[in-house]
Amino acid sequence: MNRPRPLSPHLQIYKPQITSVLSIMHRITGVSLSIGSIILVAWVVALASGLESYSHFINITNHWFSHLILFGFTFALYYHLSNGIRHLFWDAGFGFELKSVYLSGSLVVVSAFIMTMATWSFIYFLRI
Repeated sequence: MNRPRPLSPHLQIYKPQITSVLSIMHRITGVSLSIGSIILVAWVVALASGLESYSHFINITNHWFSHLILFGFTFALYYHLSNGIRHLFWDAGFGFELKSVYLSGSLVVVSAFIMTMATWSFIYFLRI
C-alpha cells in the first residue's frame, strides 16, 4: 500500500503558456472590476450628494495614485471585454486552432492596451 504515486506537475516544473496566463488575467481583471466598481458607486454617491461632496471626491481622484488605480481599472475593463468577446467566439466553435488561439490572445492584449491609451488620451486632451 505504500506505492509511490506519481506527482502532477507543479509550478517549478510547469511552463506557463499564453492560454493559461490569459485565463488567469481574465479572472484577475474580473475580480478587480468587481472591486473597482466601488469607485464608480462612490462617484455616483458623491455626485448625488451635492457640490461639496463631489468636489471632495474630485480632489481625492486628482492624486497621481488615484490616476494609477483608475488606469488599471480602465485596462481591466477593456481586457475583460476583449477576452469576453474572444470567449464568445469560442462558444460559437471558432478559433480553437493553436494558431488562432495565439493570434486572438495577442489581439486581446494589444486591443486592451490601445483602447486604454485612447481613453486616457481622450481624458487628458479633454482636461486641457
